[in-house]
Amino acid sequence: MTTATPRYWPLVLAATAILLVTMGIRQSLGLYVQPLATDTGLGIVAISFALAVGQLVWGAVQPAFGAWADQRGPARVLVVGALLLFAGMALAPVLASGWGLVLTLGLLSAAGAGAGSFSVLIGATAAATPEHKRSFAAGVINAGGSAGQFVFAPVTQAIIGAFGWMAAMWTMAVAALATLPLARALRGKRASAERAAGVAAPVQQDNGLRAQLRVAARDRSYWCLHIGFFTCGFHIAFLVTHLPTEIALCGLSDSVSATALALIGLCNIGGSLAVGWLGQRYRMKSLLALMYASRAMLVGVYLVSPPTPLTFYLFAAGLGATWLATVPPTAGIIGKLFGPRYLATLFGFTLLSHQVGGFFGAWLGGLAIAHLGDYTWMWYADIVLALLAAAFNLPIRESPPRPFPQEQPA
Repeated sequence: MTTATPRYWPLVLAATAILLVTMGIRQSLGLYVQPLATDTGLGIVAISFALAVGQLVWGAVQPAFGAWADQRGPARVLVVGALLLFAGMALAPVLASGWGLVLTLGLLSAAGAGAGSFSVLIGATAAATPEHKRSFAAGVINAGGSAGQFVFAPVTQAIIGAFGWMAAMWTMAVAALATLPLARALRGKRASAERAAGVAAPVQQDNGLRAQLRVAARDRSYWCLHIGFFTCGFHIAFLVTHLPTEIALCGLSDSVSATALALIGLCNIGGSLAVGWLGQRYRMKSLLALMYASRAMLVGVYLVSPPTPLTFYLFAAGLGATWLATVPPTAGIIGKLFGPRYLATLFGFTLLSHQVGGFFGAWLGGLAIAHLGDYTWMWYADIVLALLAAAFNLPIRESPPRPFPQEQPA
């Protein structure tokens, strides 16, 4: 008799491969900051602003694309995303002005990467995955994004060093098209995926997306997740955008930057899988609080350490253990609170708060280096926010999905 496992794992692996490409391209954009500033004459503030807009757009499109995927299936969303990501990366060298970068890297490529990101991919597989396996499946998908950073960061840096940043962007544009055939694996309807996997339909009455959003808007635990994810976005966007510049300020080579970014991705593969596995056995809110608190400790240790390559490699490895490992427990808690039916939309709104934090992390980092000459105050802010995120995750409630409120007659 056919078991459920071979039914849903192809979906999970296809989603993992898509995230490998989209996040690999996206998480390597910080490597372009110095070459762009040198070749175009644009200031680091202008470039940082374009990437900060990209952080905000990547989050802003998540609820919209998530709702589209929840209603019509994820395949169309993923195809549109691949084409937008291709267009943004291909046009960036042609429109290499301040507002041109806002259009290409800030709007087009960010929206394309958002369409092929966590909310759509985890939502697409959640309904077809048995509930007790969802945390680990989300960890596997999340590890794909980390593997993308591990692969794409050194490749991008090598192409920049050999052929220039324009050639690197055009190469990444072509790579974005690799997600098109993978989208076919996720083209099935949600209901048919549930039946194929043998997953029982949710017992919760489905009164529609608007009713579910009203329930979520009144849930304190859902808002606590938003606050924690805001901090996560601030932290990650600041580092992925400005860590190469921080390393350059210490007089170290570009290869140290590429290696550090790759180490973050490599270590987060293990971190994502470990947290996904632990989420099946321990309270996910406790895992989140522990990860946020560990980031505050890591930044504090970095600030008192000598600025050597080894310091940055150890710092990157420590950060990598929790880098995007917050995604599986956050998505898992949302699934516990509200069920899988509208997970892509609800998690999409949480990712929006993540990217509002990301906007400030990328943009304020640029302002700090331009006006203060270093990132000292950004590091201090990072520590404070990480501790606040840990505190806000402790009162989160983990429980089965709440029933929809009864609709009142008109």
